[in-house]
Amino acid sequence: MTERPTAAPDGSRVPGLPGPAVTVTATWPASEPLEAALAVLGDLTDVPDGVTGVPGVPARDERDGLVRTCAALDQLPVELGPHGWKLADRPGRDAERIAARWRDDLEAFAIAASGYTGPVLLAATGPWTLASELYLARGDRVLTDHGAVREIAQALVAGMCARVADVRRLVPGAEVHVRLDESLIGQVNAGVIPTFSGYSRIRAVPGPDLVARLEPVVRALQAVGVRVAVHVGDAWLGIAPVALAGADGVGLRLGPWNERAWEHVARAVERGMDLWPVLAPPTSSQCSGPDVRALADQLLVPWRRIGLEVRALDRTVLSLTGHGAHVQEARGRLRTLAQAGLLVAERAAD
Repeated sequence: MTERPTAAPDGSRVPGLPGPAVTVTATWPASEPLEAALAVLGDLTDVPDGVTGVPGVPARDERDGLVRTCAALDQLPVELGPHGWKLADRPGRDAERIAARWRDDLEAFAIAASGYTGPVLLAATGPWTLASELYLARGDRVLTDHGAVREIAQALVAGMCARVADVRRLVPGAEVHVRLDESLIGQVNAGVIPTFSGYSRIRAVPGPDLVARLEPVVRALQAVGVRVAVHVGDAWLGIAPVALAGADGVGLRLGPWNERAWEHVARAVERGMDLWPVLAPPTSSQCSGPDVRALADQLLVPWRRIGLEVRALDRTVLSLTGHGAHVQEARGRLRTLAQAGLLVAERAAD
């Protein structure tokens, strides 16, 4: 298995993840941040040889990614409106609350990670998905205002670079990796995001514009010495803009066989990008337990079918779409994911 270092724009070396890796990107069902951090760190530092665990600050709920990203926006306050989060004229109680919540989560993670050395995942919502979910102070979605899209992208860069520095300060042994959620990038490109009223759709954003706004965010994060992966959800047409934006990796939720989608995946992998496949939770039976082989085959079968080199499986980072409703179920699924990662590692060594 190989580690794929690359050079950041500032000339520093940005290490890749050694071998197939597994991580947590979905909501973790724990009531206390420290409890969640201890569980995730414990399980992801106790993975089989040949697999790399990538812990991160566990998400409390499904909206945590958006809320945490809103709290990170530099000099761009937000507040909770009747239809969701929106830009605000000045910082208020909502902004203070979500900032404090992030600090609590990060401090809990730092306590759990005392003495830890290794990769740490820092997740955020990407500029296009953020612009689709965040509203203007007085009006429609941010996506309708090109100037506002540019502003939140700039605020996102400054805020995420500050968060990278915070993680490195609190967890000195951390090798930070950033994963941007752009699960709505396909809908932005297709022009199907509804307006505030819901009676019409926001104009489609062409591919070159998607790249032009995403690339500065990716490059700025790379310049502070982190590798950046961008998750495009089910929208395989988002793979090309992500690649052109210079991302180190691309995430995709795997589903039924789709030859055109996997052709895009193959081109990305062949140009040296990491693949962050998001797998459906494993099936299980009372007799045999979780089906580890079927979980790994969600990746391995289409990988073989499209004809990708098995050695490139070393550049995959596996995660699940969900971890279940209870902590024990979540920990069990995470252990099963690590075993699936071992099967991927064994296949990569063939």
